[in-house]
Amino acid sequence: MCCFFINISLGSVAIPLSDVFNSLVGGEVSKSSSEFIIHDYRLPKAIMAIMTGSGLAVTGLLMQTLFRNPLAGPFVLGISSGASLGVALFILGGTAFGITSTMAFGKWGLIIASATGSFLVFLIVLGVASRVRDTMALLIIGLMVGSLTSAVVSVLSYFSKAEELQQYIFWSFGSLGDVSWQSIRLLFYCFIAGLILAMTHLKELNALLLGDTYAKTLGVNYTRSRFVIIIATSLLAGSITAFAGPIAFIGLAVPHLIRQIIPTSNHRILFPAVILGGAILMLICDTIAQVPLSEYTLPINAVTALVGAPVVIWLLVRKKKLVF
Repeated sequence: MCCFFINISLGSVAIPLSDVFNSLVGGEVSKSSSEFIIHDYRLPKAIMAIMTGSGLAVTGLLMQTLFRNPLAGPFVLGISSGASLGVALFILGGTAFGITSTMAFGKWGLIIASATGSFLVFLIVLGVASRVRDTMALLIIGLMVGSLTSAVVSVLSYFSKAEELQQYIFWSFGSLGDVSWQSIRLLFYCFIAGLILAMTHLKELNALLLGDTYAKTLGVNYTRSRFVIIIATSLLAGSITAFAGPIAFIGLAVPHLIRQIIPTSNHRILFPAVILGGAILMLICDTIAQVPLSEYTLPINAVTALVGAPVVIWLLVRKKKLVF
């Protein structure tokens, strides 16, 4: 809660914490402009940061457990790559294919293009998952899908104009700002649906840590559980990428941070802790990205790595072993 209020109060225009609190509870604010800044810009951005951090942290936990791989993250299935391909076709495709540029559709055009790309890759992953029983093979296929989409994006970038390429690069930096309340509502529905799907399989996630064969001996329907985990991951990662761009590092790092702080493998404990940890870390990173009291906003992707990576390294060095 402290990170939430500080995130809203800091920025290019400093707003006292008392005004932030009064504005959120319906009280009087010293300046009318502060009311507008809080409700129309900073509050949606803070809520976006909470959902983004929590959602990506949960997907990271799901993927690391499903593949039993500490390096797995929310985008190993190629969902983010599909979103990037959709946005690349939307922004860069006009020049590459010699058709009229579609950039006139603005922010919603980017969201629709990203969501479409994520959904198409999601269908591919589901189709592969129905045919491939080996989880590691599914992981490799997801990485190959990501490589293919990256190759297509590189070809599109080569034939694109400088201004279109710049717009695509800015999108790839990720952004939590410039979101409407309508966007927040749409993301919230996807966010809640993904969390509910994941929550219904916490027992199965605990069993999967012991291996596929052992999980089956415990009565776990492995095929169905894997499908639900993939759907939950795709729903969270795809929707977040569509609205905030490809936010890196959070999904990979937060589960490890939480495991170092709370040394347990029980997902009934890890799940809420990861949600809280992801939200807090994302709020801190977004606050730093604003460079308080300045006119500059740093790329959120750069800040998440700059802030999170040293913390993870320090914790691992201090603990001297990886808890997994």
